[in-house]
Amino acid sequence: MLSVSLEKAIAEASKLSADEQDALATWILKEIKSERRWKKAFSKSQNKLSQLADEALKERSKRRSTDG
Repeated sequence: MLSVSLEKAIAEASKLSADEQDALATWILKEIKSERRWKKAFSKSQNKLSQLADEALKERSKRRSTDG
């Protein structure tokens, strides 16, 4: 089932020439693929980012306790 917005976009896209429709379809598919790659990359890096953040907070806390 398509959302109302997507139905409207498709209705408008159907008024374009075949070449324009193909270009639009290519762009949309590339965007979807790119978004999936980014989501996958971020999900894989989340644990590492959390570890780095924890280390940075510990280091900051350690420096504060020795500063004075």
